[in-house]
Amino acid sequence: MSSRDPGRPPAQRLFAAVLPPARAVTELRTALAPLHALPGAPDLRWTGPEGWHFTLAFYGEVPEDAAPELEARLERAARRTEPFPLRLHGAGHFGGRALWAGAAGGLDTLRLLAERADAAARRAGLPMEEHRRYTPHLTLARSRGAADLRPFAAALAGFEGERWETGELALVRSGLPVSGVPGERPRYATVRAWRLGG
Repeated sequence: MSSRDPGRPPAQRLFAAVLPPARAVTELRTALAPLHALPGAPDLRWTGPEGWHFTLAFYGEVPEDAAPELEARLERAARRTEPFPLRLHGAGHFGGRALWAGAAGGLDTLRLLAERADAAARRAGLPMEEHRRYTPHLTLARSRGAADLRPFAAALAGFEGERWETGELALVRSGLPVSGVPGERPRYATVRAWRLGG
């Protein structure tokens, strides 16, 4: 529970995601290891493998009473989407703010699933930001200020992970750091997951 307003129903910070399988996580960890020795690496906030995911739609604080409708609509979205191939591929950065790994494979289906996850929330009555074209990315590190992330993206540009079959849509809860300890990361927990294609 993350809502502290006693006048509002309890809420959870939720998002829909595709989670990479364990072997893809292991491959990426191995590929990332040399990047930690690059100049500037200690100044970045690296995400942990337990937090690696492809966000499809971010819902923010979802009131407890809205969750059943969202889950029912996500289940329908999963059932209407066939499993598809995916692999981790290359890297990029959003300015000096975030370093990410990309994806290759069934990107049209991944984008369709993202659109359906967004539509599920809208139909469940959740306020969503303006819809933008989905760019699949898995965040690897964030900068506390403006950093030159080009050397990191270049070092990972040739990375090609093994293909896997994406067969699940996950609804994930995000717990923001609360301890105040420097370097503490958000905590993620899968609330529900649905098989693609029914």
